[in-house]
Amino acid sequence: MRLIGEAEIDAALTPTRMIDALATAFRAGATAPTRHHHAIETAPGGTSLLLMPAWTADYVGVKILTLFPGNPAKGLDTIQGGVLLCDGRDGRPLALLDGARLTLWRTAAASALAARYLARDEAARMVMVGAGALAPSLVRAHASVRPIRDVAVWNRRPEGAERLAATLAAEGINAYPVTDLAAAVAAADLVSCATLSTEPLVRGAWLRPGTHLDLVGAFTPTMREADDEALLRGPVYIDTPDALKKGGDVAVAIQSGALAPEAVAGDLTALCRGEAPGRQSPDAITVFKSVGAAIEDLAAAAAVWESVTQHS
Repeated sequence: MRLIGEAEIDAALTPTRMIDALATAFRAGATAPTRHHHAIETAPGGTSLLLMPAWTADYVGVKILTLFPGNPAKGLDTIQGGVLLCDGRDGRPLALLDGARLTLWRTAAASALAARYLARDEAARMVMVGAGALAPSLVRAHASVRPIRDVAVWNRRPEGAERLAATLAAEGINAYPVTDLAAAVAAADLVSCATLSTEPLVRGAWLRPGTHLDLVGAFTPTMREADDEALLRGPVYIDTPDALKKGGDVAVAIQSGALAPEAVAGDLTALCRGEAPGRQSPDAITVFKSVGAAIEDLAAAAAVWESVTQHS
């Protein structure tokens, strides 16, 4: 069994390659039982264990992740874990891949895949809400599917926005920190959120016609990144049906009665198969909510495995 770390994963993938791999996976389908999400009571508050299995005729995979919110204070990443990839024909373990790095790639790619169908073709101004580990991957992924020419970065702690903007600027992206989130959102074509916020950050009243809102954080029912008005302003799309019952934002709004389940226009499978309409007009406001899916992890692990074995 091969151990595949961050450097090999980064070398094996590009945003476009990862997005295309997800599109192929969602069109083909996979068996993916409901993920397990457990609170770890013996650790500090908010600590979680996630188990996410999936399989096809070619591969079997399971992701095991821990989320320790206090890790950054110790100089460690919040997300730790791995993805075990096995041969789908005989069950042989093929590789153990760095779970945190693979999660960054596939999560950002899922948002960009949705944006292929939902963001306006000419979307050029992006707001990145949050400056954590996932944020730069989201910016790069969105910039690979739309002509993003400038990126406003907002973070609860301004120094985080400044650091991320500097990192992106060093890559040639016109990124800059902002402190007025309302003004930044009001001027944006695409708003991407990846935070651990427990209160809505993006207000529906701020969204101008034609905006695409990408909600990536809020993975528990106690979290929110957008208010109910934002969800009600346009058709809502999700990565998988799990988003109807798990995580924050859409699941919370459905449970409270603020959002009707039938208001959800489709998921990534339906979009990729042409079974759900994408953007219907230039002025439509579209919303995408992801909670993560094992089919994404399996597709990402397989893409890395095939790349590293092809070139080794």
